[in-house]
Amino acid sequence: MTSDWPKGSVTMAASAAFPQSLAYITASVAGLAVFLFLSSLLLVSNPLSSTVQEYFYKVDTLKVILPAVIPKNQTDTYSTGNTEMKEELQKNDRVADVKDLGIKNPASVDEELAKDPKLKSGGETSYAASQEVPTMTGSDDSGCDLFKGTWFYDPLGPMYTNNSCPVITRMQNCQGNGRPDREYESYRWKPSQCDLPRFDAKKFLELMRGKTIAFIGDSVARNQMESLLCLLWQAIPRNQGNRRMHRYYFRSTSTKIVRMWSSWLVHQTPEAIDFAPEGVTKVHLDTPDENFMEFVPTFDVVVLSSGHWFAKQSVYVLNNEIVGGRLWWPDKSREAKINNIEAFGASVENIVASIVTHPNFTGLAILRSYSPSHYEGGAWDTGGSCTGKTRPLEPEQMVKNDNIDKMHEKQMTGFLRGIQKKSNKSKFVMMDITGVFSYRHDGHPGPFRSLDPNKRTQFGPDGKPPPQDCLHWCMPGPVDTWNELVLEIIRREYEGKKSSSS
Repeated sequence: MTSDWPKGSVTMAASAAFPQSLAYITASVAGLAVFLFLSSLLLVSNPLSSTVQEYFYKVDTLKVILPAVIPKNQTDTYSTGNTEMKEELQKNDRVADVKDLGIKNPASVDEELAKDPKLKSGGETSYAASQEVPTMTGSDDSGCDLFKGTWFYDPLGPMYTNNSCPVITRMQNCQGNGRPDREYESYRWKPSQCDLPRFDAKKFLELMRGKTIAFIGDSVARNQMESLLCLLWQAIPRNQGNRRMHRYYFRSTSTKIVRMWSSWLVHQTPEAIDFAPEGVTKVHLDTPDENFMEFVPTFDVVVLSSGHWFAKQSVYVLNNEIVGGRLWWPDKSREAKINNIEAFGASVENIVASIVTHPNFTGLAILRSYSPSHYEGGAWDTGGSCTGKTRPLEPEQMVKNDNIDKMHEKQMTGFLRGIQKKSNKSKFVMMDITGVFSYRHDGHPGPFRSLDPNKRTQFGPDGKPPPQDCLHWCMPGPVDTWNELVLEIIRREYEGKKSSSS
């Protein structure tokens, strides 16, 4: 039987088809390469919050004049077109969806206040510290006082959302936990004599190029560090931390953000001392916490904070002698020499002195002052509440809190005493947020501290409030202002150095 196909026709047909297939494959690969290239450019210039977690790598390696409040309804004059706003947001890589804003960025709050005096109708109220505290020790450019001013409603809203940042601790994810209001997210701080710019992630990373910033303290310090990460999250950091040191690395500028836990900032032991048995925490007020002090020379910026753990059970030790205790003092025949507030002041003096005399630390240290809580009608463990607070306090609504005032005063005194011992080339700044944030009773999670669908969020029939958190801060929320202040302090320090050396 003979084939109808000419001899060699199959071979010829295959060989003829092969160049076409090769050309098709080549064209497909080239098209895919162009698509990936353009997609990568788009992703770099406009990173999408929904893809953040896919790029989050986990690597287990080493580790005060108090303000008036400018209400929301008095800032409606800022709302106009959205063209300039789109350009501004794209320039600063902000997380907000420009299409949903429909507003224009106020060029300068000072200008708006000058145009409409009614915006400052609340005036300013005075908050006098017992002593004058230097806020930019050793800085070349002190600028205006960042801690005298007003809170005002900013229609731009926050720079990230609870959905765009994956590192928010569940208890601070107020919107994710069902909080119904969100006006508290949009109030911003305005110093009286200058502007405090919105946080600029590019500016921060450029100033911190090749540098490390460390947040050292308790869970409120963690709250601040997580806020900074959320403000920077579009740069997609790499987690390089462990249980001892949480560390995030930003490749673009080789910037590291570190958090280290230290409840009191000073040394603590469980061992028995004199008449204090084993198991009760002994707080050595005259010895810094060695767990972080050994790393201090490796940090360029250190943000320190403490205070709230002095409300917990502990024994206070000075010169290896028991001098006081909190919720523990079994021998009533002995007289305690200091209380918990005085112990706090002594610890601050010690840690400040330890930083400014450390022979190998030449960086910038920032002491964030005592963060005010807002428990009304009791303490955190006795039914205190901040339920239903939706906007900042007005000056006439302020109620004096003796405990917060005394903690703040002792902290300031300890800072002044410690800074007088300075012998190294470091800089130390007091970031005095206590008075400023006393107005922000609206910024806490309150009862919205968990996902529990059955949680109580209102007062019960017996008038008792639901369990709640009036100490930590919602994210996004007022805590983001702390990092705007940190950025401004860093800018003044580093740009001041450049100008003085040129």
